[in-house]
Order: sequence, then C-alpha cells, then structure tokens
Amino acid sequence: MPTLLLASAGGGFDPLDVSGAGGLIWTLVIFFIALPFMWKVVMGPVAKALTERDAKASEAIVAAQRASEQAQKARDEVESKLTEARADAAKTMADARTRAEAREREIVSAAQQQAQVLLDNAGKAIRAEQEKAVAAIRREVVDLSLSAASKVLKRGVNSDDDRRLAQEAVALGQQSSAARSGS
Repeated sequence: MPTLLLASAGGGFDPLDVSGAGGLIWTLVIFFIALPFMWKVVMGPVAKALTERDAKASEAIVAAQRASEQAQKARDEVESKLTEARADAAKTMADARTRAEAREREIVSAAQQQAQVLLDNAGKAIRAEQEKAVAAIRREVVDLSLSAASKVLKRGVNSDDDRRLAQEAVALGQQSSAARSGS
C-alpha cells in the first residue's frame, strides 16, 4: 500500500504506472520472460528452416556440379562418336568410290569387248557377203563369156570343160588385177 500512497501523492517513481517509465520496465521484463519461449517456438523452427535451406542449396550446388561434369562427359563422348562417325563415313565413301571406279572399269572393258565382238562379226558378215557377191559376179562373167564365145564361134559352148576353163580364166584375171592393185 505504501506505493499506492506515493503514487497518489504525486511524488516519485511508480513502477506500476504504465503511462511512464514503468511501462518500459514491464515491457522489458515480459520480453525477457517470454524470450526463451519465443526462441523455442519461433526462432527454433526459423533457424532450422534456414539450416535446411542452406543444406538443400549446398546439395543443389553439388548436384549441379555433378550434372555439369556428366554433361561435359556426355559432350566429350558425343564429340568422340561424331569424330568416329565422320571417319567411318569418309572411309565408306572412299570404299564406295573405289568400288564404283572398279565397276566403271569393268563396264567399260565389257563394252569394249562387246564392241570388238560386234566389229569382228560385222567384218565377217561383210567378207561373207563380199565373197557371195564376187562368186555371183564370177558366175555371171562365166555365163556372159560362154554366151559371147558361143556367139563368136556360132556354136553352143555348154560343156563342163568349157565352163571350167572360163572360171579359171576369170579367177586368173582377178588374181593378176589384185596383184597390180596391191603393189
């Protein structure tokens, strides 16, 4: 009660008076009494959440570094395989070019051989036709010669001996003309 009396008398400091400095003291007292509870209830979970966040951030950094290393390894492997693929493609192209050139030579050689065979066959056919034509001309010359001789002699020249003699004369004439044109 004495503090009530002092306060009512208006003289001095009243710690129960919340309108003056007493309010500050009571606020501090209540704060320090509540501080351990607030620390446990509020700051503990906040500190724990910050620690967990830091741990997750560290794990994320480590995972990002691992992923970067793996990406670099994968890039190196891809570049290595790409280099191998390019080398294989170049080798395949060179092999294909070599096979194509060999095939081209085979085709050209076969075409040349076929052309030569055709030329030889054509030459043989021309010679055979030429010989037929010469034989036909010889027969015609023999027939004309015999006909002319029979008109000159005014008798028939039809015997086999006469025909043989006329053929020999025509053949001898052709040989001598061939010998003159050849020299």
